[in-house]
Amino acid sequence: MKKDINFGLLLLRIIIAGLMLFHGIAKLSSLTGIENMLAEVGLPTILAYGVYVTELVAPILIIIGFRTRIASLVFFFGMIAALVLAHYHHIFAISKTGGLEIELLLLYAFGGLVFFFTGSGSYAVSTLNKWD
Repeated sequence: MKKDINFGLLLLRIIIAGLMLFHGIAKLSSLTGIENMLAEVGLPTILAYGVYVTELVAPILIIIGFRTRIASLVFFFGMIAALVLAHYHHIFAISKTGGLEIELLLLYAFGGLVFFFTGSGSYAVSTLNKWD
């Protein structure tokens, strides 16, 4: 069987970043919950708009394969910020099915981090820059 790593990277980009887009689109209607959470921990509520960068802009860049390495770092650190700010009480919690409560968040974070190390592959809008 012939290996096609570039197609595998494309598929992974579409799946990980594409699924995150649903989270970002859902937040287009309101950031009130995130603003309240930030205010509770003493952070400026303007930081809530970072959600759009993490859950909309970075995933779109990852999907199309433009500056994938930079976008994936933004994506990764956004997921880590979500973990620390919103899901810190679940870090060691086990779900009813036996997995970690935060396994989906970790899958997004570290799935995104993979693209920092691999780049986007050949099936991308841009492939010649070191940040692709």
